[in-house]
Amino acid sequence: METSALPPLPATSPRAMVEQWMRQFQDWLCHRLETADGSGHRFVPEDWTHAEGGGGITRVLQHGDILEKGGVAFSAVWGEMSEAAARQLLMPDRRYFATGVSVVQHPRSPRVPISHMNVRYFEAGNGEAWFGGGLDLTPIYVDARQARWFHEQIWEVCQRHQPDYYPRFKAWADEYFYLPHRQETRGVGGLFFDRLTVGRDGLFEELFAFVQDVGEVYGRSYSAIMRQNAPLPYTEREQQWQRVRRGRYAEFNLAIDRGTRFGLETGGRTESILMSLPPQADWHYNLTPEPASPEAASQQWLRQGIDWLAVPADGATA
Repeated sequence: METSALPPLPATSPRAMVEQWMRQFQDWLCHRLETADGSGHRFVPEDWTHAEGGGGITRVLQHGDILEKGGVAFSAVWGEMSEAAARQLLMPDRRYFATGVSVVQHPRSPRVPISHMNVRYFEAGNGEAWFGGGLDLTPIYVDARQARWFHEQIWEVCQRHQPDYYPRFKAWADEYFYLPHRQETRGVGGLFFDRLTVGRDGLFEELFAFVQDVGEVYGRSYSAIMRQNAPLPYTEREQQWQRVRRGRYAEFNLAIDRGTRFGLETGGRTESILMSLPPQADWHYNLTPEPASPEAASQQWLRQGIDWLAVPADGATA
């Protein structure tokens, strides 16, 4: 298995250690995605400052050969949230420190899936600390064999840490990356985990190592999918369906995503929070894919509970 090639961590406080790794991870991931894109375009950085304390660096690549719009955002912020926000987010103390990297990539081709990943670390004012994160793949046209390969990569990562991580966090992703108003999943899922609490759920070093590996497997697996799918031909009809599916992605991020809500409710930078939205999207009234069409076939995969590791090698419905 390819190594992450990330720089070694300094021996320092947990908070500083995680923040430094998040900064380094942003650099590493941007370079990896730029290389896979191959256009010579770069993730352009923009620094910003949080009103209470800290800030971040949002990096966006636009008009690449593969990536039409991609974002890799780092933040490390602190302050005191409102009582209402603290209740909604189940914070044990209104004072907080949060650092993380959030990633969304919107490819030009409908044959290259949209992708998302985020890793994060919180400390509450009472000293409680926890990690969270997730990654998922949102194909416009589902390639079941590729979805299986993607899940195999993240299964291997989970196996190195806790064997129950994959079934637990895969099921959590199925539940989280779901649009109840559409009764469909956002894509083919992945992992989702929240509040892996230091002490209760493992040692700091153990949980941190797992989060690092989640970031590494995302960069490695998604850049491979980019290179594999980018040469595939596509038509205007497929681009139209891509815009429809991008609309579903926007619906999730605006109506359901917890990270979007946290950023807006704690005074985060709006442009950075909404960098996850696609460059173009369509909404059509009462749109239904034609029976037996490729669009209808893909739609059949957008359901919870699929055992992607058991999907046959020929990609037939399990």
